[in-house]
Amino acid sequence: MEPIIQVSHLKKYFKNVKAVDDISFTVKKGELFGFLGVNGAGKTTTIQILTTLFPPTEGEVNICQLTLGKENEQIKHHIGVVAQNNSLDKHLTVKENLLLRGGLYQRNTKTLKEKLHQVSEILTLTDVLKRPYGKLSGGQKRRAEIAASLMHTPEILFLDEPTTGLDPAARKQVWSAIHHLQKELKMTVFLTTHYMEEAAKADHISIMNKGHLMEYGTPFSLKAKYAKDTLRLIPKADCQETLTNILLKEKLTCHSRENSYLIPMDSTLSALPVLEQTKSLLQGFEVIQGTMDDVFLNAMKGERNYV
Repeated sequence: MEPIIQVSHLKKYFKNVKAVDDISFTVKKGELFGFLGVNGAGKTTTIQILTTLFPPTEGEVNICQLTLGKENEQIKHHIGVVAQNNSLDKHLTVKENLLLRGGLYQRNTKTLKEKLHQVSEILTLTDVLKRPYGKLSGGQKRRAEIAASLMHTPEILFLDEPTTGLDPAARKQVWSAIHHLQKELKMTVFLTTHYMEEAAKADHISIMNKGHLMEYGTPFSLKAKYAKDTLRLIPKADCQETLTNILLKEKLTCHSRENSYLIPMDSTLSALPVLEQTKSLLQGFEVIQGTMDDVFLNAMKGERNYV
């Protein structure tokens, strides 16, 4: 896939604060790109630069083959933005909000109504179009915010923590819409989130800390690097001592917890020889796979990795 966002040596300084300090990365067209980091890491500042709200201190950014700083007005027609905080007018209906937003880019009434129908179907908002935005549930409001950002058919959708504060059912609805946009409409989605299970859905992930880019890769490659699997062995009541001796003899690193043994594994397949050797002594077992939470926490502990 061809790159749709190219960031090279980007910096943003506020006096003595280096909010973004020399980061470089590429986002491919049509992918879901996860942009992670703790609060204050520089994520939102980076998005504000990419969406033309802040000028960079240094660096080069190309979006849809357009140069940031020189072709900002053209760039705005290619991007949609859903910020952390809701921005639609609570007194207007959903329909009025969407038409108002679309009218910033399109004056043809027929085209606007067609677009309203399309985004309402995608975001399942048809039943609430006539309701005041302020009366919607949290999930409905976020879907309406996404719909508003799509009224001009952008190529890239920036989502800054789109599901924060939503219940699991509402988050599922929002993610169903996001997947539709990416898979069916081939839209590039640039996502920040604090939910690591959401980040695991991304094609590529970048992790920021203190203005620096710490890591970049696929969820699979980052899990392989930072998140080890764990084999949990549950011995039969009369076999605990025998199992302990075998594990000591094999020099396997393990931790005892609640009448079971936890053994770190380099990979899931590494558990097979251990299970073959100890299966007659076991009441049960499970392989606990490493998670994106492990990736995030372990990557944040490491030194800066230039990418």
